[in-house]
Amino acid sequence: MDLHREMSADIAAERESALDLLGPSAASVRAAVAELLEHRTFAYPLSVLPVIVHAVETGTPGPAVPLAVVHELWWTSACYLDDLADGQAAFAAGGLGESEALLATVIGGIPLPLLVVQSPRIPEAARGALSAEIVRCWITATEGQLRDLRADMGARRDAVVTAYLGKSGAPFSMVTAMAAQLAGRTHERVELWREFGNVFGILWQLFNDQQDILTGRDEDLANGTVTYLLACAVEDADAGSPDRILELHAAARHSLDARAALTAFLLAPEVLRRYEEDISAFRDRAHRLLRELGGDEAYSSVLRDLVDRASPMLLQAREPLSGVVAAQHR
Repeated sequence: MDLHREMSADIAAERESALDLLGPSAASVRAAVAELLEHRTFAYPLSVLPVIVHAVETGTPGPAVPLAVVHELWWTSACYLDDLADGQAAFAAGGLGESEALLATVIGGIPLPLLVVQSPRIPEAARGALSAEIVRCWITATEGQLRDLRADMGARRDAVVTAYLGKSGAPFSMVTAMAAQLAGRTHERVELWREFGNVFGILWQLFNDQQDILTGRDEDLANGTVTYLLACAVEDADAGSPDRILELHAAARHSLDARAALTAFLLAPEVLRRYEEDISAFRDRAHRLLRELGGDEAYSSVLRDLVDRASPMLLQAREPLSGVVAAQHR
């Protein structure tokens, strides 16, 4: 948060410079992308992640500010496309019409980030590798999103992790790897940063999943999303219960009663114990990678703190499942 406040003016200026890259003949495109960016604000300042990684490697955050803008552009585009898939596009597009917002999303998410990393602000030797990262990220993230939309991956923890590596791991590993490449680091070190970004992406997705339940939004239940928590419930269920959980999961798209019953399964003590153990394992893995990477301690400590803040166990067990089921039949 402190670093974001310190660098927010630089990031804002870089954002304006990025929009200027669209050229004088694309005034309508510039205005649409700018409105999309203005409408989509983020609760957490994770755009500074590549800045921190670059500073861990070099002690200097400034040169990675263009990558912070790439991060913002990518997530703005991805979030709008996610809203579109969930039928919320009109709400998410602000003052833009749905078609206008979709066009702005395409430009803001793919060509514009490529223009940023091809700009004179980026050393010529790094431009090709950074461009390839953006393309790779979109392919991997789209694969994860398609698995999510089709719900054809099965309610297994390993399958959900694969989907999460696409949905959240890909964009975070993109910017961490890009920051290391911009710093001129070896392939081996870049790959360690990529792995850290993947693990952080899983942790962040688990954090978001918990927030969805705690806030009462229940978007995952309404959309039929197969979450890691659901996979824990299915894998740890007694004989016969997995089928019941999956039945409730299918019904929860349209039934509040089914959502309540499914939530009781999800928040059972034994399910949450497994869930918490796995969150701890991912957090420990992220910390091991940071210890191996080392670097500038002032910024490494920021990343360690970020990992801890991204991996709390927020959910609490509710009344025993038998009590909920009994109550439903009274």
